[in-house]
Formats: sequence, structure tokens, C-alpha cells
Amino acid sequence: METFTTPSLDTPFTLTNGTTIKNRLFKSAMSEQLGDTRHNPRTGLVTLYRRWAQGGIGLSITGNIMVDRDALGEPKNVVLDEQSDLTIFKQWAEAGKQNGAHIWPQLNHPGKQIPSFLSKEPVAPSAISLSRGLEKGFNTPRALTEDEILVIINKFATSAQLAKEAGFTGVQIHGAHGYLVSQFLSPRHNQRDDQWGGTLENRMRFVLEVYKAIREQVGNDFPIGIKLNSADFMKGGFSEEDSMQVVQSLADAGIDLIEISGGTYESPSMMGSKKGTKADSKVKESTIKREAYFLEYMEKVRKLVKTPLVVTGGFRSAPAMTEALESGATDFIGLARTTAVDAEFPNKLLADNQYSMPLTNPTTGNKAMDSLGMLSITWYEQQLWRMAKGGDPKPNLNAWVVVFKTLASAGIYAFRKRRA
Repeated sequence: METFTTPSLDTPFTLTNGTTIKNRLFKSAMSEQLGDTRHNPRTGLVTLYRRWAQGGIGLSITGNIMVDRDALGEPKNVVLDEQSDLTIFKQWAEAGKQNGAHIWPQLNHPGKQIPSFLSKEPVAPSAISLSRGLEKGFNTPRALTEDEILVIINKFATSAQLAKEAGFTGVQIHGAHGYLVSQFLSPRHNQRDDQWGGTLENRMRFVLEVYKAIREQVGNDFPIGIKLNSADFMKGGFSEEDSMQVVQSLADAGIDLIEISGGTYESPSMMGSKKGTKADSKVKESTIKREAYFLEYMEKVRKLVKTPLVVTGGFRSAPAMTEALESGATDFIGLARTTAVDAEFPNKLLADNQYSMPLTNPTTGNKAMDSLGMLSITWYEQQLWRMAKGGDPKPNLNAWVVVFKTLASAGIYAFRKRRA
């Protein structure tokens, strides 16, 4: 780790395996929905990630790429497996490496977070439905057998090996937001009584085995990161104390980079909300001032591990980002929606240490329509599509237009529950 000087946004960072990231700006994953009918990447992803690389980002994480084409979180997901066309993946990787940037695919399995129109019987650690209304759009899962667990672990490893072959510079395991890895970690969703459930040691076995299987395939010089929840913010769920123990175990195992987020779609704290929990509704004043949702958690983690850390969620200004770096609580600043509205946001931050870009929540003025159209996702997704076509984002994009375009482009599926 770099400890000799006070870091700034443009300070390079060298991971323990020798990989150097040119600055501290990290594009966190956003769902692009740009897979074709065979779940290969559309050429728009090449255009989009070239744009972000030229925009000054140090490391881009792709939207979640599924490791199993029989388990899709969304209709237009990209899948990376033995049936994939690596030609377009290689073009995507090359575009994301322009201007000295790095690009890592985010590897994922949705578990039971598969809309009912995509799967009649999804799989999960235990046969437990999603709650808080989500059970209406998602079928009750079937509990995985041990053999099936081992097959999925191998699928993660295969996807990672193919990512390396395609020219990507690392991979990230999606272990947050209620997907399969997160489901295994949660005592609420994982109630198995075998070696894969029960105690925290057993519940974290899946993610550790995924990491080990990937490492065996890609070697020690290829970076492996993970996106992990600080907590699920649900009664009986994955707690902050659990999370810190998992972070320590992953660090001990040799993981290269840990990105912290939080919540699940039952309790969506990654959207800046902890509705329905004791941490309820109002975001702390200290969080608003510092901009980062999970920085206090990171300060605790930093005392436990030396593994490089990324905090994502809430950052809008260069001064707040610099303060977070100087505190030592994080090594990278995770950006997402700001880069969807302005691909040049990283360059502007690097050029002006006072630069900021406040964001307002897109709205039609009708809460029911906002919810139906899932504007918190689709408005930003439309911006990604504009860039994928070679155009520019449109910060004043009309919310009603987004609702109608979303319906026109994806039909009734657009108004089902969606994942990010």
C-alpha cells in the first residue's frame, strides 16, 4: 500500500500484486442492459467504455456479467461462459484500457433475484422467498444441492479465466445487493444445516471458495476484487459485525481490492435509503456533509485490514473525495451516477480540486409513475444508451420521455422489478 505521501485524486495506487491504477477514481458497476439476444456484449458497450476511459477514470467495473446463462437477473444481461463470443469481449476490454485505464468485469449469479418471467424456479441457498412485496415478482427458489453449489463455483472461475483471456485487467465478484453470494452470507436467506450454512464460518464458505477457484484459474498476478455489503440493514440479516469478519477472511485469503456498498433490494441502502430499518429514512447529517454513505464503516474496517478499499455511494465533489482519501479510510473513490450524466466527470475532478456536480433525483412529478418506470435506474440507463450510440448524456432528460422510451424499447418487461 501507498503510505509515504498524503494521497490526492490523481495519485497512482499499486496493488500488492504489482498492478498500478493511475488514479483513485473508480467507476462502480451500473446495469447497462446492452447484451444481445445471445447475451454477448453489443458494440455499444465498446463505445461506452472507451468514452469512460477517455474521460479520465482509473478503473472501470462493468455492469454485472452473469456466469450462468440459465440464471439471468435481467433480460438483456451479458453472459461470459464457454458459449460466449470472445471477439466482442476483446474489443470491449481493449476500449476500456484506453488512456491507461483498467477495466474489470463484475461477475455475478443472481440466485433467487430472478424476475418470475425469466425463471419459474430459481435457486438459492435455502427455499426462502424474497419479502417486502418483492415476492410478487419473484418466484420462491429451490434450495441448491451441494453438487450444484460446486458447479456454480466453477462457473465463476471459468468466467474469470475467459475475462483474462479476453484482455480484461482484473475481475470483481459481486457479493452485495442480495445476489447469490450475498444470499449465502445472510442468516436470513441462508438457513442451511450443512457446511454451507449456519455459522458465519459456514455462510462465508461459498464466497471464499469462489475466490479460491478464481485464483486457481487466473494466477496470483491477475487482480481479483469483490463488492461486499457493509450490512443488509434487515432484521436477522447480514450484520456489520458479520461483514467485518468476512472482510478479514477475504483479506487473509489474498483478495486484491474490496469495494463496500450496503443493503439489498428488500432494504435498498445502496440507493441512499435504509427504509424500514432502525437506521430509517433520514440520512445522518455527518453522511450528508461527507457525502459517502459507508465511510464510517470503512474507518472501522481500515483498522482491521491493509487490503485496498473502495467506498461507493454519495460522492459528488472533489473536496469530499479528497477528504475521504486523506482520512485513510479508503484508497479509491467509487463513482457511478455522476459518470452516467457526465463521462468527463473524472477529468474535471482531476483538473479542479473544488469541482462538484450535485445530482437531483429524476421525477415525473408523480410518485406512482416514478416507481412504475423505475426512474432511479432507467433514467441513468437511458444516459448510458445515449453514450453507447456515440451521443452525449442529457442532464435535463425529461423523465416522462424516459418512461415512454423504456416501455417502447423493452415492452412490459421494462416495468418488472429490475436489478442494478
